[in-house]
Amino acid sequence: MDNNDILIRLRYALEIKNKEISEIFKLGGEDVTVPEVVKIFTKSDDYDTENDDQIKCNNSMLNAFLDGLIIFKRGKQEPKPGQPDTAGPSIKKSANVNNLLLKKVKIALALTTEDMLDIFEKAGITVTKGELGALLRKEGHKNYKECGDKYARNFLKGLSVKYRE
Repeated sequence: MDNNDILIRLRYALEIKNKEISEIFKLGGEDVTVPEVVKIFTKSDDYDTENDDQIKCNNSMLNAFLDGLIIFKRGKQEPKPGQPDTAGPSIKKSANVNNLLLKKVKIALALTTEDMLDIFEKAGITVTKGELGALLRKEGHKNYKECGDKYARNFLKGLSVKYRE
């Protein structure tokens, strides 16, 4: 799954309008206009890689969107006195985008572990608490598990079922 596909599925699941998508990007620190949003959500043909009607979403854009989604849904968090103003984990070149997607959507929608397990269940996949914990761990932890496209796709499918019922 590429980043554009993730955004398309997340937008569908949460029923977010183009104007709101633009606002979310701005909250995350990425300046994206409504016409550019339309180009991001334009599906490309596999054969046509040089499509002028589509903007490819890179990792920094996806990270900005996910950070903006957290702020959009929960509000901006003020740093505590004595703590530096830092954002959450960001997507590095080697990092798995799917793991970060799970973490940040969990934060944005204030989901509990039980909620996430229920979302996976709605998509028709059984995930144990241990597996979910491994997917949500920090990269480099001994129990960290890389989230494959299957889990990410089913999580977004389960979100669609839960929020569009």
